[in-house]
Amino acid sequence: MASLSTNPSKKAIRSPGGSSGSQVNLKAEEQYVSNSLFTGGFNSVTRAHLMDKVIDSEVTHPQMAGAKGSACSMPACDGKVMKDERGADVIPCDCRFKICRDCFLDAQKESGLCPGCKEPYKLGEYDDDGQDFSSGALPLPAPDSLLVLIRFVVLGFFLAWRLRHPNEEAVWLWFMSVVCEVWFGFSWILDQVPKLCPINRSTDLDVLRDKFEMPSPSNPTGRSDFPGADMFVSTADPEKEPPLVTANTILSILAVDYPVEKLACYVSDDGGALLTFEAMAEAASFADLWVPFCRKHNIEPRNPESYFSMKGDPTKNKSRSDFVKDRRRTKREYDEFKVRINGLPDSIRRRSEAFNAREEMKMYKHMKESGADPSEPLKVQKATWMADGTHWPGAWTVPAAEHSKGDHAGILQVMLKPPSNDPLMGGADDKILDFTDVDIRLPMFVYVSREKRPGYDHNKKAGAMNALVRASAILSNGPFILNLDCDHYIFNCKAVREGMCFMMDRGGENICYIQFPQRFEGIDPSDRYANHNTVFFDGNMRALDGVQPDKIAQKANSELKPSDFDPDLDMNLLPKRFGNSTMLAESIPIAEFQGRPLADHPAVKYGRPPGALRVPREPLDAATVAEAVSVISCWYEDKTEWGDRVGWIYGSVTEDVVTGYRMHNRGWHSVYCVTKRDAFRGSAPINLTDRLHQVLRWATGSVEIFFSRNNALVASSRLKLLQRLAYLNVGIYPFTSIFLILYCFLPALSLFSGHFIVQNLNATFLIYLLTITLCLIGLAILEVKWSGVALEEWWRNEQFWLISGTSAHLAAVLQGLLKVIAGIEISFTLTSKSAGDDNDDIYADLYLVKWTSLMIPPIVIAMVNIIAIGVAFSRTIYSKVPEWSKLIGGAFFSFWVLAHLYPFAKGLMGRRGKTPTIVFVWSGLIAITLSLLWIAVNPPKGTSTEVGGSTFQFP
Repeated sequence: MASLSTNPSKKAIRSPGGSSGSQVNLKAEEQYVSNSLFTGGFNSVTRAHLMDKVIDSEVTHPQMAGAKGSACSMPACDGKVMKDERGADVIPCDCRFKICRDCFLDAQKESGLCPGCKEPYKLGEYDDDGQDFSSGALPLPAPDSLLVLIRFVVLGFFLAWRLRHPNEEAVWLWFMSVVCEVWFGFSWILDQVPKLCPINRSTDLDVLRDKFEMPSPSNPTGRSDFPGADMFVSTADPEKEPPLVTANTILSILAVDYPVEKLACYVSDDGGALLTFEAMAEAASFADLWVPFCRKHNIEPRNPESYFSMKGDPTKNKSRSDFVKDRRRTKREYDEFKVRINGLPDSIRRRSEAFNAREEMKMYKHMKESGADPSEPLKVQKATWMADGTHWPGAWTVPAAEHSKGDHAGILQVMLKPPSNDPLMGGADDKILDFTDVDIRLPMFVYVSREKRPGYDHNKKAGAMNALVRASAILSNGPFILNLDCDHYIFNCKAVREGMCFMMDRGGENICYIQFPQRFEGIDPSDRYANHNTVFFDGNMRALDGVQPDKIAQKANSELKPSDFDPDLDMNLLPKRFGNSTMLAESIPIAEFQGRPLADHPAVKYGRPPGALRVPREPLDAATVAEAVSVISCWYEDKTEWGDRVGWIYGSVTEDVVTGYRMHNRGWHSVYCVTKRDAFRGSAPINLTDRLHQVLRWATGSVEIFFSRNNALVASSRLKLLQRLAYLNVGIYPFTSIFLILYCFLPALSLFSGHFIVQNLNATFLIYLLTITLCLIGLAILEVKWSGVALEEWWRNEQFWLISGTSAHLAAVLQGLLKVIAGIEISFTLTSKSAGDDNDDIYADLYLVKWTSLMIPPIVIAMVNIIAIGVAFSRTIYSKVPEWSKLIGGAFFSFWVLAHLYPFAKGLMGRRGKTPTIVFVWSGLIAITLSLLWIAVNPPKGTSTEVGGSTFQFP
């Protein structure tokens, strides 16, 4: 192991306790096979399946094809009022004088006076620095393994005591509670044991740059020796995933700080929508201005929507004198870009109506000339038309045969051609801005919509990703892939370099993928439904990074052979495994070779020689594009191993988890990378219904994993014990919902029956309970301090654990059982990214109450517990011998349940007048029915007491 000064990825620092986790975006090699499957692109545009030609059109950039240039610049500023990150107007003066950001900055620099009241501005500068998630050494050791051991021992004694001391007065209540407690203890062990070896990692980008990009005797020109990286962005429905959001994500990728000639971006439109296609063409056009602007002024973040909506002084750390002018012009162009994007639906509709009317007139004229009966209705298909006057080969607005979401031709359009290997410097007169001494090249960009036909299982998102893998292997063949959702953008332009620190370091040949934590914007300040998932991303996932073995097995041979990566791989059987594309098969060893670390140290047994990747990329030709079209056809995967041993694995709605498991099960390693500046940011559903459906999808995927051959119980010996336990927990955690719902009803049953889970609240029970609770609190505090999670975030996570456990997780278990037993397939709808009806409130969607059956169990639990508290309190008050201990015990646990359900109840309230009456009617009826049923089955025994004209019977 070399010293930290020579390795771009520093040695991991371990701690004897803590927490962390697993699941995110950047991925790099699954096995020898997957190395070649990493692809990407962005540059010239082609359309295919029945058509093998490249679409030619007017261009404005040396790489552009298929998109027109930006509009001319305007002489004066027409900027809009400043916005904060919530989208609300920012009025910087007490006089409420509205002003745009650029004019505000000009006023501050010239006089410091408000143009409205002529008084000095009183507000200070905003700070635009994002939250700092440190990736350095652990801030403090996390010695909670001792607490884990103490709680484990106490839990064992407690359960033993509970088994030996049943409640003879209510054996049924005692038995149900013990069963639940045993399961909770087992589930807690599965969750805690893999967290005993947390690990933090850090990188050194300067070392990486010196090693791969600085001039040297072997590289006098300083040409980059980085491997290629292909960026994948997936979208499926432009109505629920706005094209403007996808376009901003694409722009952040095109402007990433990575060698342009090594980068390629691919967008997968699984809906085959012309709206998405034309929005991507607009994004490629605007990139001609946006990307060089980012490079010239070192803009961060490089998502234009996020950048222009940030509060703070935009001139901070900017040294060029023309920055303000450039920014103002770019902002005007971006506003026009947004207008064009938002106007595309209406533009496509009007264009299609005009072309359809023309076709109708032609047909009417033909009927008239042929002497046909003019009274017969004309049968003209309501087609969707492209700007060049041809039918869109994808899905039409009015679905028709061979033109619907599940039935359309494959489309592949290269919107930005592969750039030249040498920098292309701009000038002072060829652009809106002066880009003298600025590299104006753009990365390759490709639009892909795979072919879909009825009768084929298209395997949802996993199938779309595999189509991208095959197309990119032929077009760009980058050895590494970055996988992003359409609403997650690159917040840190050096994020790809951060990942390369691990891939290109010694031992990187054994790393299959790198995970980054997901960070979210637009979440309500209180994070009512734990949407940030900080406990998971900063606690659980970081801890799970440490369950892998310290030592990475070294290969004995100095030359790497295919069998070193996959013992079952026979080069002669590549067509059977990968399909009949010769280009695809030939790309596999090339990508594997390019993905190796540099052979610049004796410890690197098999690496690539320095300088091997400085060879210019060959330009695309018609045959290559045609081959890429053929591999996205719906029949290409027939009788191959795609989705089984190659690419993203099929059979689960959580394809990323299954694929990660398969890679780990084959002996590969992964890395969890937390960067100082967030690598990626995106959006998350803040509405209660959408949040529950999101959790339902994740939990259903876990149930599918549990009932499949991807269960960790049948894993190979290459999966280590702690890894096995972690993956076992992934498949088991939804089943906790069965016991959790039962346990949430136990307090109410206790209050109704007048009994408790123990016969007497004696000192032994209370001491055990107190010790377990204190250990749990201690573990939570240490975990919070180690991971940097706030206590409020931890509590929100606990609350939503109960909310989701009593709703979405239970539904996931039922759906999984239906699929296994009855073969009923599970279908999910995309979560809408649009906000609520109130455009002035960025959190309007938070208050929407959309009915779903997932709400029934938590509502019933809450109402039954409230009714039980009232019944038990009344009975105790009027009882001859009040048993306050049982009332207090049952009421305490009922309040525990209700406290966890508080965010759920708050979400049901919505805003005044917006809560559906059906929610309360049905829930109230169910709760009251259950309460009366219990009283009828087990009526209280004792004397009768008349109160207020009503007769009560008490024990």
